[in-house]
Amino acid sequence: MYVIVVISGNYAFSRCCLIELAEIVRCKKKMGLIVFPIFYHVHPFDVRKQTGSFAEAFAKHEKDPRVDTKMIQTWRDALTDVGGISGWHLQDR
Repeated sequence: MYVIVVISGNYAFSRCCLIELAEIVRCKKKMGLIVFPIFYHVHPFDVRKQTGSFAEAFAKHEKDPRVDTKMIQTWRDALTDVGGISGWHLQDR
C-alpha cells in the first residue's frame, strides 16, 4: 500500500489534514504503509522542524481550546516523520 501526501505551506493550518496525516503515519508504522511526500513550495526542513508557516499554524492550534496538547504533539510527530522521508521537493523555477 502506498500513499502520496502533498504538503504545502498552508497544510498545517488544516486540522483535517493533520488528523489524516497522523493516521497515515500510524498505518505506516503498524502495517508498513509506504509514504511518498511531495513538498509543494515548502522545504522539507520546515516540515520536519515545524518552522515558517508550520510554526504559525501550530501557534494558532495551541490557542484553540478545542485542540488538546496531546493531539498537537501527535501532529508534530507526524510532520517530523514525513518531513524526514525523501520525496519530491517542488519549487517554482
